Amino acid sequence: MPQVFDTEPTTERLDCHTAQFEIHWPEKTTAVVAVRGELDAANGTQFVEFALRNCEDTDRLVIDLSGLTFFATAGFTALHTLNVQCVGEEIRWALVPSAAVVRLLRICDPDSALPICSDVGDALTTVHNEPPRLLQLVPEPS
Repeated sequence: MPQVFDTEPTTERLDCHTAQFEIHWPEKTTAVVAVRGELDAANGTQFVEFALRNCEDTDRLVIDLSGLTFFATAGFTALHTLNVQCVGEEIRWALVPSAAVVRLLRICDPDSALPICSDVGDALTTVHNEPPRLLQLVPEPS
């Protein structure tokens, strides 16, 4: 069973199968969630739950996946779920991918719908400066 433990007042960690999740709060309503290891079907749901565990207190969210060495299609499903929930909770968010994540996003997100940034600093600037990206429904031709 995964265990959550505090390392300091503003940081929490969770070891979950082949991944380690960490969340810290550089500002009161801004969370940075870093993931290291492998994100797949064994821990995708736990990742989303961990990332959004304090969504009622979060206005801005940075997901740092730069430490991932493996990213399965279940990881993309988790990102899609996270995106939908962030839109519903009105949380501005941005993603920092690793090379493994970029490879899969080329296939699963060819239109670059997810808010991708080059590093955590860029992502923090993005979530503070840009309005949230909203999904737009496009009617089917008759």
